[in-house]
Amino acid sequence: MTIPETLEAKIQASGGNPALMLRRETTPPYLIPLPEEISNWRDEQRAWNTAILYDQSFHMFDTYFKGPDVKKLFSDYAVNDFTKFGRNKAKQFVAVNSDGKYIADAILFGLSDDEYSLVGVPGAGNYMQYRAETGDYDVTVVRDDATPFNPNPRLLFRYQLQGPNALAIVERAVGGPIDRIKFFNIGEFVIAGTKIRALNHTMIGVPGVEKTGLEMTGPIEDGPKVLEALQAAGEEFGLQMGGARSYLTTQVESGWIALPVPAIYTGDDMLGYRQWLPAAGFEAHYSLGGSLYSENIEDYYVTPYDLGYGRVVNFDHDFHGRDALKKLSDGPHKRKVWLTWNPDDVARVVKSSLFDGPNRAKFIDMPSAVYSIATYDRVLAGDRTIGFSAWSSYLANHSAWVSTASIDETEATDGAEVTIVWGDEASIPYKPRVEAHRETTIRATVSTTALS
Repeated sequence: MTIPETLEAKIQASGGNPALMLRRETTPPYLIPLPEEISNWRDEQRAWNTAILYDQSFHMFDTYFKGPDVKKLFSDYAVNDFTKFGRNKAKQFVAVNSDGKYIADAILFGLSDDEYSLVGVPGAGNYMQYRAETGDYDVTVVRDDATPFNPNPRLLFRYQLQGPNALAIVERAVGGPIDRIKFFNIGEFVIAGTKIRALNHTMIGVPGVEKTGLEMTGPIEDGPKVLEALQAAGEEFGLQMGGARSYLTTQVESGWIALPVPAIYTGDDMLGYRQWLPAAGFEAHYSLGGSLYSENIEDYYVTPYDLGYGRVVNFDHDFHGRDALKKLSDGPHKRKVWLTWNPDDVARVVKSSLFDGPNRAKFIDMPSAVYSIATYDRVLAGDRTIGFSAWSSYLANHSAWVSTASIDETEATDGAEVTIVWGDEASIPYKPRVEAHRETTIRATVSTTALS
């Protein structure tokens, strides 16, 4: 049997149905190559109230784009405005297909006016590398893949320092005050003799806690001494190191709907890209799970508006998918919300998963109940499906089980009660992390702005 070499060949070899291919994919959740816990995930979450440092040097893909056409390349394929983008600026990059459907998002760093870096899971970097290499652009691409997929040392260390004491810790490590960095801008300072570039953004949203966060980078060889300096500076401020288990819960805390299915698996518009992507790559192993079951992959496609990215869409420039997205802009849309799960229902499901034998409910793993790359659990208002619940986590600072979700905007009312269908019977024969169980329901309360 011929082994497929491209994503498109794998789809065809799987019977031509990408939804079934991804539904039967066994790949576990996205890998975070850190110790699972440094102390314990509950205390690490509570450290968001003081200060916590996550070593992000290993799990993210960095893709560098350099050349005189770099701004044109990104302006042509991103929904974002690049008029004022350049050195020491950053953006939440979002790309769509010709139908205006979401392909990928990532953080875009302006390293200089002619060099950008896309940082995150590999989807965004892959897509823009494809566009750079197949389009008429004077741009070179350099990949620095995540450590588990990279035979070479990483180019940069990346330390994420979060919490209300973050700035005080940095200034102690620097040895004096630093200039205030505007949100989603990049500042520069020196720690332990190493020049640091720091992006101001936050991954936490604890009520009453100042949302302070700096993502610091520098040459990988200087990483250990910079980390040592930060840890020493943080001792009096209650700094803790964070592990993989608490790190994964920051996605729910910050309100990021992680890893929805990219709209690349159908359509002539994406055929060339599917033929460019390898069969062994990320997109070909994009495992799909959850109770929202469909054999049509397009039922899982979303728009930037459905994910809360309407704020970054700018129609004052021409970009791939602009006209289609413009037609979609007036709605109706889904809206990104948080769902706080009913504690009695959660307790019932946990009890059932442990003690009900063949009638058991799906186990809720803690602190993050994710078992595939993409999660789509059905959300109901009455008996109507109104959207999907994505990643879910227990958050110690809220004493609550919470998920991010995308639901019909007409149903997105603070305090409204909805129902989540919990479980994934369709995945039982295929996904090793999905045990035999029966789907059940969990009540949840909608919040449109932030957790309380």
